[in-house]
Order: sequence, then structure tokens, then C-alpha cells
Amino acid sequence: MRDLDGSPVGVVIVDDHRMFAESLARLLSDEEGIEVLGVAGTGADALDLVGGLKPSVVLMDYQLPDQDGVAVTLAIKRDNPTIMVVMLTGSNEDRVMLAAIDAGCSGFLTKDRAAAEVAEAVRAAAIGEALISPALLARLLPKLNRTHRSIGEDLTDREREILTHLARGSTNKVIAAELYLSVNTVRNYVQSVLTKLGSHSKLEAVATAVREGIIGYPSSS
Repeated sequence: MRDLDGSPVGVVIVDDHRMFAESLARLLSDEEGIEVLGVAGTGADALDLVGGLKPSVVLMDYQLPDQDGVAVTLAIKRDNPTIMVVMLTGSNEDRVMLAAIDAGCSGFLTKDRAAAEVAEAVRAAAIGEALISPALLARLLPKLNRTHRSIGEDLTDREREILTHLARGSTNKVIAAELYLSVNTVRNYVQSVLTKLGSHSKLEAVATAVREGIIGYPSSS
């Protein structure tokens, strides 16, 4: 897995538990096509690292000693909206996850599963996939506050259909199979949806679509 320009996917790890962060760094360093650019233990250090190194993906701890990971994510996405942030969390509280979605996170990776899934999570985040289970997505989306910005009015019927599938947690490959389209065609539709909604990840696009009433809430079944 490499970035779109053929270079390795650059990753910055942000966690104040040094042993945990270094463990993730070692795991990722052994993966082909992934390069760990740096490790930070505070929000301030994270912003310095990210600003200078411009990684593709940031693994962000929610609980940091100087500020929480949501605030750091907001700052990162404000200055570098195309950087994908995955929240590392030990909390399943809805308020934490909703705040992370609002901040622009691409999804979540629980710390108890991080070691087993971190490489897959980095690769998925780098190509814009939403790292969240369909059941959790269905639980959280109805709790997003509605806004009235009148965006997405130029979405086509097919793009709205794609959004509905994204809200169920489907990957491009799954959507392609269900709609009898090529993966490349689905990828193009997804990119068009993101552009029209002003989003930089699938999760952000789904959250925006629900807030604006463009799509309904997915079923948790």
C-alpha cells in the first residue's frame, strides 16, 4: 500500500503512553508501503510534527496530557484537511465519538485491538475508507445535530444511492458488487460525492449528508 504518488504512506502516531506508541511504530515499520514519520506524546508536539512532516495518516490518542485528541484533530484538519486522522480510544462513549466525527476523523481504532488492526487501519484511512462498524455508525448518526446549509443539492440520484451505501458502512468493493459497477466507477462516484459535500473522507461525507437531511438514518440491523 502506497500513497497516490507511489511514495510510502506516511504516519504520525500521537499517544502519551510511550511504550504503546513505540509498539505501534515498530509494527508499522515492518509493513511494506508504510513509513512512520514520527511519534508525539502531546497535542502541541503533534501539531508541530504534523505541520512539518505532512503525513497521510495520523493515529491520534483521545486522552493527551495537554488537550484532548478532538481539539488536536480540529487543528490538524483546519490547516491540512486532506490528512486522515484515526482516533485511538478506549472509550465507547457516544459523546467522544460524535465529537471525533465532528472534528473530521476518518474513524476509530480501539486500543485493545490496535496492535492487530493498525496496519489495515492505516491503509484503509489512506484511501479514505471509514473505520467504523456499521452498527456503531447506525447508533451515532441519529445523534448528529441537523444543520441547514443547503449543500448537496447537486447530488445525482446515483450519488445519493452511493451515500446510502456508505452510511451502512460498505466499502467500495462491496458497493460495486451490490450495484453491479466496477470498483473504479464506485471510486469516482465517491470522489464526486466528497467534492460536492466539501468532505475529505467517507465518514465526514456521511455525517454531513445526515446532518443536511440528504439521506436517512441507516438501519442497525
